[in-house]
Amino acid sequence: MTETDLADQMEATSDALARAQAMVARRVIGQEKVVDLTLTSLLCGGHALLVGAPGLAKTRLVEALGTVMGLSANRIQFTPDLMPSDILGAEVLETGPDGSRTFKFIEGPVFCQLLMADEINRASPRTQSALLQAMQEKRVTIAGAERVLEAPFHVLATQNPIEQEGTYPLPEAQLDRFLVQIDVDYPDRDAERDILLATTGAEDAQAEAVFDAASLIAAQNMIRRMPVGESVVEAILDLVRAARPGTADGNHAITDAISWGPGPRAAQSLMLSVRARALMSGRLAPSIEDVAALAHPILVHRMSLGFAARAEGQTLDGVIARLVEVTLDRDVAA
Repeated sequence: MTETDLADQMEATSDALARAQAMVARRVIGQEKVVDLTLTSLLCGGHALLVGAPGLAKTRLVEALGTVMGLSANRIQFTPDLMPSDILGAEVLETGPDGSRTFKFIEGPVFCQLLMADEINRASPRTQSALLQAMQEKRVTIAGAERVLEAPFHVLATQNPIEQEGTYPLPEAQLDRFLVQIDVDYPDRDAERDILLATTGAEDAQAEAVFDAASLIAAQNMIRRMPVGESVVEAILDLVRAARPGTADGNHAITDAISWGPGPRAAQSLMLSVRARALMSGRLAPSIEDVAALAHPILVHRMSLGFAARAEGQTLDGVIARLVEVTLDRDVAA
């Protein structure tokens, strides 16, 4: 593919993404940033963790995305008694008309293209771990046999940050497999007024398909061919490495507050996400501003503050903001 062909394909995909944003906005009002970040995760071939209080349209968003992106979607309500087989499926003994008995595999809800894991932190660690292989390798191992999931495969998980009774915090290994953490906040007054009028009438606006599985995979492959300037690459490395405790690349006033920081997967996620954000903005190459805008959703679930920092009242949001200010302002000045 020539540079001209790539540019034409990127422009066409950018137009399609604008239509997809408009379609999702019919169903999800006042959450433009959340919609953009979720679309970013799909464009990058990744998974997203949506954190917000009940009633903020998280489930509605996933349903709308399944329609707009043309993906087969399933939903799992995670509960403490949920078992791994309830997600992956199981083999059952089946008796044929002639009396013969054979094992037949019954697919679980994970065999889809867009899986909504609702309140994922309510399931036990054993059940949560059933998704680890699926999220990373896009395949599952059941009864010793590997079964490949249909491409593309994405997990959009939700988590309630308010009620923690009867929940199991997600382990770091699973958190790291989410490309982004998306904080879903309350809508502003004007948006909430629009929600009232749009959702309490006789008719509810419906979304229509813009993409299908094949076109989404093509867009994901194209994202990986988008050129990235050397300054953006260095900004990504500076930011991620500065967020690790005990590294020579960091500012000790900041890194001393961090107990553990992001690994190389965070840098990979940033590299893909800045490309997707640029494309959704109608640009053919990412900038350092894209790195700054995506620093929080990429890093916040891959870091933890030490006890002393928490006792002093520091927050991850504040630490990441200072990291962005210290590292990326330096790159812009350079």
